[in-house]
Amino acid sequence: MWTDKQRGIRLSQQELLCKNSCGYYGNPVWQGFCSKCWRERVRPAEACRQEARTTADGTPPTFSKFEEKKNMEKGRRINTMRRLFWGGPSPPKAEPSDKQMNVLKAFQKLEPGDFTGFLKTLRNPSSQRLQSRCTAFLNTMEAYHDLPVQKQSDLVQDFYQSFAEYFSSFSEAELTQIMEHVEKLIMTRLHKWVFCHDSCDDEHKDLMLQRRIRSLNWVTPQMLSVPFPDMQSAVTGDPFLPAITAIIEMDAKRAPQDKLVCVSKCSQHVFEALSASNSEPANADDFLSALVYVVLKANPPRLHSNMQYVIRFGLPHSLKAGESGYYFTNLSCAVAFIEKLDGPSLNLSPEEFEGYMRRRRQAPAAGGGPHEASCETRHLLDELTSRQERLDRGVGTLNVELRTWVQAVHAQIDQATSQLALVQAEVTELSSSSSNSADIEQLVLTDQYPGPPDTDC
Repeated sequence: MWTDKQRGIRLSQQELLCKNSCGYYGNPVWQGFCSKCWRERVRPAEACRQEARTTADGTPPTFSKFEEKKNMEKGRRINTMRRLFWGGPSPPKAEPSDKQMNVLKAFQKLEPGDFTGFLKTLRNPSSQRLQSRCTAFLNTMEAYHDLPVQKQSDLVQDFYQSFAEYFSSFSEAELTQIMEHVEKLIMTRLHKWVFCHDSCDDEHKDLMLQRRIRSLNWVTPQMLSVPFPDMQSAVTGDPFLPAITAIIEMDAKRAPQDKLVCVSKCSQHVFEALSASNSEPANADDFLSALVYVVLKANPPRLHSNMQYVIRFGLPHSLKAGESGYYFTNLSCAVAFIEKLDGPSLNLSPEEFEGYMRRRRQAPAAGGGPHEASCETRHLLDELTSRQERLDRGVGTLNVELRTWVQAVHAQIDQATSQLALVQAEVTELSSSSSNSADIEQLVLTDQYPGPPDTDC
């Protein structure tokens, strides 16, 4: 009866959106809100807790005081970033000069994804002001790397906002491209200071999540209702292997956008695997179920820390909307699903789920039975045998080519040796001839040369 209760993981598009109905994607990490709405909610709460700790008389302060303190703190941070960037609390009001217009045009001409070109433009003498502001911010952040990670996140987000004001005349697409370069420049340098910071419990949660995923290594695609190719199809092995590889690579990246690229690649590989495994187009439920399976099989290193790093220091537009925002929201939902996974979620009874967790039950093979597992093993053995044969043929060809090359080298050496002997003989002959001529010339000069023999009768 348990198999009829649920079919896959059900999650509507509306459930992915922000609970505040702002139109952006929400995230389970932010309790269903988007990054913007979450920041607007969490900052007053933090101010309330701080005010409650500092109130000596025990009387609760009014909400207006919390709001006033929140606005003052935010204003101080933004003004600090603006002073660092502009040299004052507000951008210069003068019209852009010809020099500044040339700088803007140089940044406008950059191709999408041309980070090297961005660095060259930033190092140009005409862009010295922008470069010096970036350097000053990086030096400041490195000097105060002991600040709480949330405070560091606020400073980085405020810097993004201040930097974007310089390019306010750009279109949205051009500004997005420039800010992605800025994020990569800043966070590549700050990664070692802010990733998995000591002021938070990211490392502990990473270990907890890894243990949780490891304990669920018995979960099969059939339990998650993931479409999987049968043995009669042309697909051999695990079709989700490219997606597993992509999500594992996320930990090796340092910029938040590069980590999001890994998430996007993983999600695209999931859709490709679903298309190859099923004749029908993949839907959102199949995608989320398959993404849960990929995370369970990959058990990505430091997954919680990587996701928090993207949330804290990534550009807001990358998470609130667009393809990357949708994929990242689904990844967050997949992690939340894994953390709360139980028997009914897998169409199992509580007793069956407990038996699998305690290793008292043997999980069925991914193909669905012993015959399918045997067929898959035969397919893998045939593939390995074919690869070994191709490798042997390649080794034989390489040996033949190597012997031919050695023979050719020896022939060239013999030819060069014979030519060298001829050259040496010619040099010796010329040297001997030159020596005889010199002796004759010396005799002439000393009047001792008898001259040519007299041939007259």
